[in-house]
Amino acid sequence: MSTKKCVLAYSGGLDTSVILGWLQDQGYEVHAVYVDLGQPCEDRDAIMQKARDCGAASSRLIDVREELCRDFAFPVLAWQAKYEQIYLLGTSIARPLISKICLQVAREVGAVAYAHGATGKGNDQCRFQLAAEALDPKVEMIAPWRIKEFRDAFPGRTELIAYCDEKNIPVKASTAKPYSSDENVLHISYEAGDLEELDVNGVELVEFGMGVSPQEAPDESESVTIGFKAGVPTTLNGQEVNALEMVEQLNDIAGRNGIGRIDMVENRFVGMKSRGVYESPGMTVLYDALMYIEQLTMDRDLMHLRDRLAPEVAEMVYYGFWYTPKMDSLMSFIKEAQSQTTGEVILKLYKGNISVASRQSPNSLYDAEIATMEGGGSYNQDDAEGFLRIHGLPSRVQGTVTPREY
Repeated sequence: MSTKKCVLAYSGGLDTSVILGWLQDQGYEVHAVYVDLGQPCEDRDAIMQKARDCGAASSRLIDVREELCRDFAFPVLAWQAKYEQIYLLGTSIARPLISKICLQVAREVGAVAYAHGATGKGNDQCRFQLAAEALDPKVEMIAPWRIKEFRDAFPGRTELIAYCDEKNIPVKASTAKPYSSDENVLHISYEAGDLEELDVNGVELVEFGMGVSPQEAPDESESVTIGFKAGVPTTLNGQEVNALEMVEQLNDIAGRNGIGRIDMVENRFVGMKSRGVYESPGMTVLYDALMYIEQLTMDRDLMHLRDRLAPEVAEMVYYGFWYTPKMDSLMSFIKEAQSQTTGEVILKLYKGNISVASRQSPNSLYDAEIATMEGGGSYNQDDAEGFLRIHGLPSRVQGTVTPREY
């Protein structure tokens, strides 16, 4: 009987190093896939070599940083989608892309199974699996942390490290950080450990990796100019850039000005509340920049409809329902809705704050002559009389039938 083949979403950390060995113990031929999302790493080549040294049938690094920004983050940006009002979904956005890449490798090598290191308590297991099953309904999902035998074998970090010692798997067996983190080019998240205590100041505990604190930022504001075409950011300080360059360069600019840190208690898809600290400097600036162009170019009723639907989109992204007909339709909607959102905005960044200095658009619906509070102009104030009589009709009838006390 031929050996079953499995693709593993591999980071080279303690958990996936153990899982790589454990899957082989279960009789799988394992193909390790490191999906490069722009996460900082000491030596990617060393991670790939480590996977091969530890018995992986193949190990490959696949760079999807541009795709992550262009095809995943920017459509969510166009929706102005924020989970529970403030979270920019940096981790959530990346997970369906990881699943897609892993399944592409699985198809290439003839693997029947797809394994990941997400726990049974978190959101990532949902995002990985819901994406994978939508793309390949027959895929066999292996989530070792949801398997009792695995948890019994590895109840804690000590047992994981001992397994690596036994199998000669090189790992950094240092004591655990006071929190865990997940990184990509869009953001860094920090959770668990000491951050589970709500009397701990999260932004003081965390050693942020993408920028300085507002207190440490320069004492002078920095201007940044961002241009959009049809809702997509395309120019930065007058230069055309691709999606990855836009995010990376804005991370640097906004990071040095203390932009984009949040601390929240959120509702996980699995039902529990959890506390997370996030930093997302570049994307935070892009959300504000797009908003200022939309204010000029987007029709009122269209904007208000988009704003009502945006929390729904954020929830779908957070839960992991990316590859669904509903999301496909919503993405088609937002592409049309943003078709006129073209223009340029100058923002000033100062110690964690973002303010608008100027904005312009060839498609601007703002007409100073109509809006002016001065006399004249093309707006006839007499028209407001009939406008209000019509809109006030239901209230006059209601007020006659059921008078309100006042």
